Order: sequence, then structure tokens, then C-alpha cells
Amino acid sequence: MHTARTVIITGASSGLGFALAQAFLERGDQVIGNARSEARLNEAAARLGNPPGFIGVAGDIAEKATAERLIATALETFGRVDILVNNAGVFIPKPVTDYTEADVDMLVGTNLKGFFYPAQAAARVMQAQGHGHIVAITASLALQPDTRVPALLPVLVKGGLNQAVKGLAVELASSGVQVNAVAPGIIDTPLHSGTVEGLRKLSPSGRTGRPEDIVDAVLYLTEARFVSGVILPVDGGSTAGTWH
Repeated sequence: MHTARTVIITGASSGLGFALAQAFLERGDQVIGNARSEARLNEAAARLGNPPGFIGVAGDIAEKATAERLIATALETFGRVDILVNNAGVFIPKPVTDYTEADVDMLVGTNLKGFFYPAQAAARVMQAQGHGHIVAITASLALQPDTRVPALLPVLVKGGLNQAVKGLAVELASSGVQVNAVAPGIIDTPLHSGTVEGLRKLSPSGRTGRPEDIVDAVLYLTEARFVSGVILPVDGGSTAGTWH
């Protein structure tokens, strides 16, 4: 029998975050979903059928106060925090010489601070309760850069997150808290809207992934009992090597 868990998902109003929220709700879990806009969260809730187990918390995930409100809402409403999925992220591929200061600030804010502050807040609760899962959504490109996709900033930040996942997994292991990452390749979501056809050649499988592929990986990691510090590529084999 499945015991309902409390799941916090950042970037939950669309794309991978929405698919993850839907999957956890269908399994009988409760979801605290975050997005910048309350309107976007309301739209997501409506698409989900306005389930009582979905609560939206709007705010910029780059701000520490937003992360703390997510944790507080989970505790006040459901009394526990079992899973944190740090999904919110931005991906800006361009030649290194073309990056702007605004690009740097956006990537550091959403991708780096948006991981650190929620993970820090969740770790406090999970350590005290003696269990929990933290899952980061990173990028397979950070494991295997590709000359066809110049993307130094995403590689810099997501690559750092891949290592941070290992460090945090070791730090929290004795408390019963597991920390892992899923590193997607090209997934057919709004993030890659309008460019999917051209991106299929970036995978040796000749196709892009689906949100369900990432959902399957996250569900596995949040149910595995002896897996921690793992960076799981879900990319059709893109990180396996060179094929062209």
C-alpha cells in the first residue's frame, strides 16, 4: 500500500515540473508546487483538476524567502517534507562571447540559487526527521559538452550542480537523506519549443525524449532505498560518447 508523501516541486506550472506534479498526484502524494506567477499556478491547478493535494506557492525561487515559504507550507499543511525536486531552471545556449550580464544573473539566480536555498531548507527538516529525497534536474550537456551546442553558462552551472549533488549526498547520508540528480538530454517541452526537429540529431537514438522519461527517472530515484549521489542521464545515449 502506497503511503502518501509530501513532495515539493519547483517550476511546477509547465513542462517537466507539471508532468512531475501530475505523476506524484496520480500516485496519491501531496504536491507543493512553485512558480513565479500565482496565475500560472492557478492555471496548472485547473489543468490538474484542482485536486486538494496540490498547493501552489508563488515566488522567485532564487530568493531564500521563497524556499522557506515552500517548506513552511508543506509542514503547516501536511506536517512533513518527504521529497524535494529542484526542477526550475533556464537554459541559454549561445557562444561564450555573446553572453550578457543579464544571462549570467538569470542562470545563477534560477539554476544555482534555485537549487541551493530549497535544498538547504529541506535538508534541515529531512535531517531532523531522519529521511527524505532531494532530486535536482540538471543537464546531460554538463556531463558531455557538444560542439554543436555552445552553452558555457549552462555547462558551468549545471556541471557544478552535478558535483554539488554528490557532495550533499555524502554530507547527508548519515541522516538517512538521499540526494540524486536526473540529467536530461533534449526533452520535448516548452523549453525547446519550435526547435525540436533540429535537435533530434543531438541524440544517437535520433529522437527527443518525453517528459514521461524524466518522470520515470525521478520516481525511481525517490523510491530507491540504496541509491544516493547518482547523476542519472536521460538523454537517449548522448553522454555515451561520440557517434558522428
